[in-house]
Amino acid sequence: MSRRVFVSSATACSASLFAKPAAAWNQQPVLARVILDNDFAGDPDGLFQLAHHVLCRSVKIPLIIGSHLPARFGSGHDALDSAARARELLAVMKLEGAYNPIAGSEAPMLSRGSWTPGAASAAIVREAMRDDAKEPLIYASGAGLTDLALAWLTDPRIGRRIKLIWIGGNSHPGLGNPGTKAGGPEFNFSIDPVAAQVIFNESDIEIWQVPSDAYTQMLFTTAELEELGAASPLGAWLKAKVDAVPEMFAKIPGVPPVALTDAYVLGDSPLVTLSALVPPMQPDPTSSRYKLLPTPHLLDDGTYLEQPGGRPMRVYTELDANLTFRDMLARFRLHGMARHRPA
Repeated sequence: MSRRVFVSSATACSASLFAKPAAAWNQQPVLARVILDNDFAGDPDGLFQLAHHVLCRSVKIPLIIGSHLPARFGSGHDALDSAARARELLAVMKLEGAYNPIAGSEAPMLSRGSWTPGAASAAIVREAMRDDAKEPLIYASGAGLTDLALAWLTDPRIGRRIKLIWIGGNSHPGLGNPGTKAGGPEFNFSIDPVAAQVIFNESDIEIWQVPSDAYTQMLFTTAELEELGAASPLGAWLKAKVDAVPEMFAKIPGVPPVALTDAYVLGDSPLVTLSALVPPMQPDPTSSRYKLLPTPHLLDDGTYLEQPGGRPMRVYTELDANLTFRDMLARFRLHGMARHRPA
């Protein structure tokens, strides 16, 4: 083959590769199906995560579950409130027809021997047991683990079909900063300790844990929040939810006033980082760091008892906040531009 023919052929080949990029992207498989479970009526960090997640093209979201809060913070209908708050956000984004958030259990498991499945746990089982879905299934939880535990107890076969990414749990000894509340159980664990123990101690579900020392690294400054609030209706809505946090906490007996600072923890955002923001040739969250450990036995107070023979789990120690928030803000901007583009 002459050099001229070779160059012409190569040029034609390159042109064909880039001629129809949209079609090429449409043929690519998505990374995973991701079930979202969060207390959307509580700390607004879950709302940032939800807004970010639904704008990611690399995952399918078959199920959004609004979950309950701890009893002393709750209303008795937290799950209904959480599902309603998720629907409110989706309406602000003009995505209300794309998803149908449902309410999870309204109460934690009282004991290992006392549990009742509900509509959310049944939906989890149905999604996990689908034979027509090729994508792996991720359960992304930024709150308690009630509904996942109820689903596994209902049908333990789902264990090998689900990977859990959980924002929650105390720091592990020797890993990371123990934090300012190292002496007590972590908040998301305290939502339903029995459910967390079922997942850790009994189930065969693979766990990627983002404990308190890791998720508190996800700091978003108040200056960034001001810019976001001025940029779009979505940004203004999210900012208003953060601005309302001091008043929300002031209504809870025994909770001290929220200090005035210049940063806010968007601690649920690693659910997006670890499920969607990965490179195509090595689809793993390579810019975040973890330790691979045998899954420990989870005790009643949220501390860990080493189990050398436990199934492997990831305990994340460092999260790529820069990647996460750059992507979040870019997707919010693009979403706002698309909404205002002339038809």
